[in-house]
Amino acid sequence: MRPNIIFYFSDQQRWDTVNETATPNLMKLAEDGIKFENSYTCQPVCGPARACLQTGVYATQNKCYWNGIPLPQDIKPLAEYFNEAGYETAYVGKWHLASDRLPNIGFHCEKTAIPKELQGGYKDWWRAADVLEFTSHGYDGYVFDAEGNKLDFKGYRADCINDFALEYLDQKTSDKPFFMFVSQIEPHHQNDHHCYEGPKDVVPKFKDYPLPDDLTFLKGDYKEMYPDYMAAINSLDSNVGRLVEKLKEKGLYDNTVIIYTSDHGSHFKTRNLEYKRSCHDSATHTPLIIEGGAFKGGKVDSRLVSLIDLPPTLLDIAGIDIPDSYMGKSLLKELETGEERDCVFMQISESQCGRAIRTKKYKYAIRTLAPTGYALHKASVYFEDYLYDLEKDPIEKYNLIKDPKYASERKKLKEMLIREMTAAGEKEPKILPAVFTRKK
Repeated sequence: MRPNIIFYFSDQQRWDTVNETATPNLMKLAEDGIKFENSYTCQPVCGPARACLQTGVYATQNKCYWNGIPLPQDIKPLAEYFNEAGYETAYVGKWHLASDRLPNIGFHCEKTAIPKELQGGYKDWWRAADVLEFTSHGYDGYVFDAEGNKLDFKGYRADCINDFALEYLDQKTSDKPFFMFVSQIEPHHQNDHHCYEGPKDVVPKFKDYPLPDDLTFLKGDYKEMYPDYMAAINSLDSNVGRLVEKLKEKGLYDNTVIIYTSDHGSHFKTRNLEYKRSCHDSATHTPLIIEGGAFKGGKVDSRLVSLIDLPPTLLDIAGIDIPDSYMGKSLLKELETGEERDCVFMQISESQCGRAIRTKKYKYAIRTLAPTGYALHKASVYFEDYLYDLEKDPIEKYNLIKDPKYASERKKLKEMLIREMTAAGEKEPKILPAVFTRKK
């Protein structure tokens, strides 16, 4: 019997937020499944990360390298593979892959219904908004169904989005397996309020919650924002628990694989003037738990995993052939063969035009001298930006990019990064020594 698959996606959630205090339901999934402790995004920006998931290729390949670029129509989206294999496909929550934000040129549906041809092939259940933070706040808002009907909701947003997922399970009558993508926006900050918004009754419980070490040596807004941030994550956890209970009630749980992860993390304005768009671990290291099917045993797996690995993993779980175009590696196959990545590759745009790799021991990043990443999304010349020895400095405090003791390591890492860039379809760049040393 083919398994059902639920992909539960948070937004802007750090890897170190999963624990018994804040996320007991996720910990229960981890106790039954596998927790991947070295999971990283391939693009620390909302829209590009989502485009990578829906296409299986990197942002420079799918051309969604900035927010506000719609999913390309010439790349077969993930959901269509499931449709062709006889699955029902359902999507709930934030989409962020329909509007083209080019002024006076693009098509805009940030606050209006997403046309069917821009819904990424999800055909059996659609309860979504293109930019959910524009159609809602921490409390109250609206989404649209597949026909464009506006659906208002009242209450804490994460609860209401989860209710749409529960509604799909309640109304489902066919015997077909399903693939459901639940895209929560929490704990992402509310753009127009410029802050995180946790449930009002939960925030006080996290008033004195300990701060991560990688934040505390830099200026940022973590002291003010962390209680709401953690309260929002606690709410997501409660909703995962409600979803599991519904699966059990419907007799679906034993044949369902649940994948929980996030698009990127949050550095709380320590690495730049906002929360993401940085290749530091605080913005790129994400939680990843998979429970069900072959993902059993309560294991903690230390292999390096990229967000780009999840599309082939999803198809492999369903027994669907993985397209040759996909850039990632199926975790199902890796578990079977014991193979592992030697690094994860990251592209970064908007804040800068840059690239980075992370091995288990090092972080190595390059960038152009352009003041923003909106000037260009790829280049032929880059400059070394930062190098961290993560065994000695896991909180990325000391930039070693100009340290002569690490010259041989920089050379190896540069060659590895060029390998990853060319594999992703980029032309081999020239990488020059750092012009200055980044202070944070």
